[in-house]
Amino acid sequence: MFRHETVMREEAVDGLSVRPGGIYVDCTLGGAGHSLLIADRLGKEGILIGLDQDDQALQAASDRLKGADCQVHLIKSNFRRLEEVLGRLGLDRVDGVLFDLGVSSPQLDQGKRGFSYQHDAPLDMRMDPDGGLTARDVVNNWSEEEIAHILFRYGEEKFSRRIARKIVETRSQRPIETTGELAAVIKEGIPAPARRKGPHPARRSFQAIRIAVNDELNAFEEGLEQSVRSLSPRGRVSVITFHSLEDRLCKRFFQEKARGCICPPDFPVCTCGKTPELRMITKKALQPSAAETGRNPRARSARLRIAQKCEEGQRER
Repeated sequence: MFRHETVMREEAVDGLSVRPGGIYVDCTLGGAGHSLLIADRLGKEGILIGLDQDDQALQAASDRLKGADCQVHLIKSNFRRLEEVLGRLGLDRVDGVLFDLGVSSPQLDQGKRGFSYQHDAPLDMRMDPDGGLTARDVVNNWSEEEIAHILFRYGEEKFSRRIARKIVETRSQRPIETTGELAAVIKEGIPAPARRKGPHPARRSFQAIRIAVNDELNAFEEGLEQSVRSLSPRGRVSVITFHSLEDRLCKRFFQEKARGCICPPDFPVCTCGKTPELRMITKKALQPSAAETGRNPRARSARLRIAQKCEEGQRER
């Protein structure tokens, strides 16, 4: 059973300012929590496109969206191929795009998927079970330097070198096959005083390996680029992130796309011709309400940012 509690459901969909009869893309379909609300607001003339890499999520979403009045297209795809998907559907412009990043509750709770250090399971961590690279490949085949790099970059793990060294030492004796084995090795690589405080010692490393396995940050940036290119004027993109790397990437992307003229301030007229592509709807990231985090502790780290495609020819100095 694919059950996922949708985070910031109303806030994210409200941010899209759904227009009845419009075309909207849910790039991270999951259990269709956001998509159901979008469909309710679209009416019979609207089109909803849902993307996900997980077959279970697609099946669950299909069941939940059976009664939708709008036209629904559910497609197995990574959102880094958004423009390709739209092209296959004969579409070149949409009115809104939604991203809800991170691992869904069912993926975390199903130990066999290998995402969680709380369940002993084969090392996998693939969002798409049919994908190539697995966490086992990373842990057992990548060099010590490469492992240390991703632990530091994607997990912001200050003990990245110690952990990478411990992983390589352990695998030289035997392959590391399960999440439980990996969590134990990571714990050994962290000094005892640091293990006794804060969250689970394997949390940051598991996050980093998952991001590397699924190439999540590169895929996200590509998806954002394609979503902006695909938006109609005044169309909106609504993004929910769950850790600082994603949120910083989104913030910088929106800020860069919202920049207008870059001529020196003393130029009497603009000569660069640069116009903003986006207008920031949220000046600061929105956070879940206290009621929501009390109901769903996994929502605590969520951040929501919203931007709108500028009208053609709009310019700022």
